[in-house]
Amino acid sequence: MTQVKTFSFEFFPPQTAEGVSKLADTRRKLAVLKPEFFSVTFGAGGSTRERTLEAVQHIQADGLPAAPHVSCVGSTRENIREIVQTYKKMGIKRMVALRGDLPSGMATTGEFQHANELVAFIRAETGTHFHLEVAAYPEFHPQAKSPGEDLLNFKRKMDAGANSAITQYFYNVDAYFRFVEDCRKLGITVPIVPGIMPIVKFAQLARFSDTCGAEIPRWMRKTLESYGDDSASIQSYGLDVVTQLCNRLLAGGAPGLHFYTLNQAAPTLAIWQRLGLSSSDI
Repeated sequence: MTQVKTFSFEFFPPQTAEGVSKLADTRRKLAVLKPEFFSVTFGAGGSTRERTLEAVQHIQADGLPAAPHVSCVGSTRENIREIVQTYKKMGIKRMVALRGDLPSGMATTGEFQHANELVAFIRAETGTHFHLEVAAYPEFHPQAKSPGEDLLNFKRKMDAGANSAITQYFYNVDAYFRFVEDCRKLGITVPIVPGIMPIVKFAQLARFSDTCGAEIPRWMRKTLESYGDDSASIQSYGLDVVTQLCNRLLAGGAPGLHFYTLNQAAPTLAIWQRLGLSSSDI
């Protein structure tokens, strides 16, 4: 029996009225692909809490499935309880549970230290109401002491009750397949969906990658650098590279793809069309 692939798209909550309008247009264009869900990020220490909620409400108002991110660093149990119960009352069925980043100037992580504690707390508060996604790092979390420790941290999230995982973006397909294989050896059987970052602006991508520990392979970086300010060449090359990455992932058994859209429809739509996908593939 052919495995049904799941596809999803990620947004960040806009800061302005113009951003809200642009995201609505992006959402409408991507909605025709009938994704499994649209996720909405949650700023460091809950800094975008209200805007995340608003973006989720807009997605729901369009009759589309939403999956809010919830991060626990810098939050109290009561904060998280209130957020989770709000989403439950809204009828949200899926949530992305993350440790999150410590906001600038904040000295302590708060009442939660790690994502597995957040997963366990949400399970204790809501039972099986939510399908819980967590993060995975094929090239390992930048703060992990070792690959082995990182894998065990990931397993703790599974043991706490996570249903599936979305990876940090990457451009080395072998890193993903090796990570999945290592997880299976530990008895982790949940779907691990690759996160896909379209390449639009090289400087922006390099900055993101340096921050989150996602490697841009030397052959890619050198080629992208050689284009300088030629944005058309950067985007054309990026489209080729990312489409090939997605093809290899799907052909190799990845359970689907999760696109980091950066609130833009065109780059994701271009990859989708190159892959020859249709809504019937979901």
